[in-house]
Amino acid sequence: MKKKLSIKDLARELNISATSVSFILNGKAKEKRISEELVKKVEQYAAKTGYKPNSLARSLRTGKSNIIGLMVENISNPFFANIARFIEEKAYKSGYKIIYCSTDNDPEKTRDLIQMYRERHVDGYIITPPEGIEEDVTALIAAGSPVVLFDRHLPGVEEDFVVINNEESTYNATKHLLDHGYRQIGFVTLSSLQSQMQDRLSGYERALKEMKLQRHIKELPYTGDMAGLTRHITAFLKRHPELDAVLFGTNYLGVSGIKAINAIGRRIPEDLAVISFDDHDVFELNTPSITAIAQPIEEIAEKLITTLLGKLNRTNKGKPKDIVLPAKLLVRNSTGVKSGSLKTEK
Repeated sequence: MKKKLSIKDLARELNISATSVSFILNGKAKEKRISEELVKKVEQYAAKTGYKPNSLARSLRTGKSNIIGLMVENISNPFFANIARFIEEKAYKSGYKIIYCSTDNDPEKTRDLIQMYRERHVDGYIITPPEGIEEDVTALIAAGSPVVLFDRHLPGVEEDFVVINNEESTYNATKHLLDHGYRQIGFVTLSSLQSQMQDRLSGYERALKEMKLQRHIKELPYTGDMAGLTRHITAFLKRHPELDAVLFGTNYLGVSGIKAINAIGRRIPEDLAVISFDDHDVFELNTPSITAIAQPIEEIAEKLITTLLGKLNRTNKGKPKDIVLPAKLLVRNSTGVKSGSLKTEK
């Protein structure tokens, strides 16, 4: 394996001091009154040899890596993948690069990843936190690291966060079903104490409570086993043949739900109306297309990177901000008007 060139190697080959090479490569030649001829000589040789500076050494020297650590629940999920893409694009325009990873909602894995980022001297953190890492995030903040949370917040942790109005979103989605005559509405969600999942459940429950209707809730563990989720949802639907509509708490639960509905031979929306949280390409392409609660992905990304850059540049001062954005209900064919319903019923 070819040895990586160092500043000392360049200095020795050019017969000048390593200090001069360092000043030139770090953009301080003019400040140190180094001749343009020498600057050109060093830059040409560095380009010719493919010299790359040691980013870790530079971050130790300058105290800045120009890298942001992005930690999401699952980078393969379209919601998080799209958020990451927008953040990466906006960060790059401001001179930062992104290292991102998936926590899998695992607090132990999240702690390991935070430690990895700290060892690499990332400048700031954007995190979708799982339960149980309150102390770790608090320690980051106490150490002076800029942190912004999103998708959910951590109780007791005072920090900037960006979320949508989850409770209002599921309340409006459930009301949409109620206004179209559906009365036996199920809710398939995660068994989780995370703030966003609790709020989504609360919105569904509030809408049914106003109408004095029975709740039908199925809570599932967080897992990457899509086949297992489909089996659980299939069993739930078989136990509740009275359901005429179902709301899914995440897009991957919605995808598994569509598979389960097809597996038991029920038709959408003739037998069962469907709404899913978080839009997905599958929902638009499915026949019939699936009504979805769409989060404002680009706006979330904009708020996240703007807030973090403000903290990095020390222009974002004062109390932590709670940024709550509205979601949009994209009404498609899976929530057709139920036969005999009263559209004006409230």
